[in-house]
Amino acid sequence: MATGFGFPFGVDAAGAIVPEPDESAELRGKVIQVLFTAPGERINQPEFGCGLFNLVFDPANTILAAAVEFTVGQALTRWLGDDLVVSGVDVQAQEETLSVEVAYVRRRDLARQAVRVQFR
Repeated sequence: MATGFGFPFGVDAAGAIVPEPDESAELRGKVIQVLFTAPGERINQPEFGCGLFNLVFDPANTILAAAVEFTVGQALTRWLGDDLVVSGVDVQAQEETLSVEVAYVRRRDLARQAVRVQFR
């Protein structure tokens, strides 16, 4: 008997948790997992992730933006390089807000996609 649910997940009309059937949503979920997982957080893969949460507590400036761009690009290429090609990582640091937008191309069908997260 299986327990739990897949990621990414959605909620159907009846309120039940169901796996997301959209392949682009599945890849987007994988990107979010890499972004939000800190290295050392996974027991069997201690190097997995990019530690984005740790970086956002540094002062928001151009140095932080460059570090985030490099770290995110490297982590996504390492962990999801078979599924996607990172076409760009854009980081905007303004006052107390850090915005990270990752543009990528899905290898299977060359579809362009993007994920954007903001921290305040």
